[in-house]
Amino acid sequence: MALNKVVICGVNTAKLPLLTNDEKNDLFIRIEQGDQRAREQLIKGNLRLVLSVIQRFAASTENADDLFQVGCIGLMKAIDNFDRSLNVKFSTYAVPMIRGECRRYLRDNNSIRGSRSLRDIAYKAIYAKERIIREEDREPTIEEVAREIQMEKEMVVMALDAIATPVSLFDPVYQEGGDTLYIMDQVSDKKNKEDNWIENISLKEAMKRLSDREYNIIRLRFFEGKTQTEVADEIAISQAQVSRLEKSALKSMKNYLDF
Repeated sequence: MALNKVVICGVNTAKLPLLTNDEKNDLFIRIEQGDQRAREQLIKGNLRLVLSVIQRFAASTENADDLFQVGCIGLMKAIDNFDRSLNVKFSTYAVPMIRGECRRYLRDNNSIRGSRSLRDIAYKAIYAKERIIREEDREPTIEEVAREIQMEKEMVVMALDAIATPVSLFDPVYQEGGDTLYIMDQVSDKKNKEDNWIENISLKEAMKRLSDREYNIIRLRFFEGKTQTEVADEIAISQAQVSRLEKSALKSMKNYLDF
């Protein structure tokens, strides 16, 4: 998706207007009084917000014009449903709605589709998740989302997986210096559990030669099946550091076992 062009949907993005908070409040007051011209002015004054949101989907192959129009639909929904009495910035309320509209559009246009019933469950889960994030300012768990839409947790996971855009395990998700973190580094290893590893005495001896931090990382990653993200959160270091330490520990263990 090319976003470096100046004109999107006939709109010169370099000349998009900016509104102050006072101007936005004034326009909302006029909109509440039925002033449609004020609504149009507020939409135009927030097109930069739409543009900034769709830039997050730069990896998508979707046409920028189409995605910009979809983002504008999300913006209009945000304007029509915004409650000034909540004392939150309009952009704080609008961004999740614009982003959600774009995500739904991309999922609906995904070439690999699940059944209609699964898609319906997935969209209900997405709406519920966005509502919790908006109202409670936190990311809900799958269990909470499942309770909210009165579905089994496993069904929610299956439905969300059915509409997810397929990606390569070798797609990079993070890069710092010469260290690249790939999607495969975030995948839980469900097979290498303690029951499968504990019988190997040589392996246990190799682990004893690791530092405390390396030992902990290997234990969490391969005995408990946690992702590098989860390990980073648990031991309070960056994901890149977990990746480096894990590679170093595995190399040390391999050298011991080869010896």
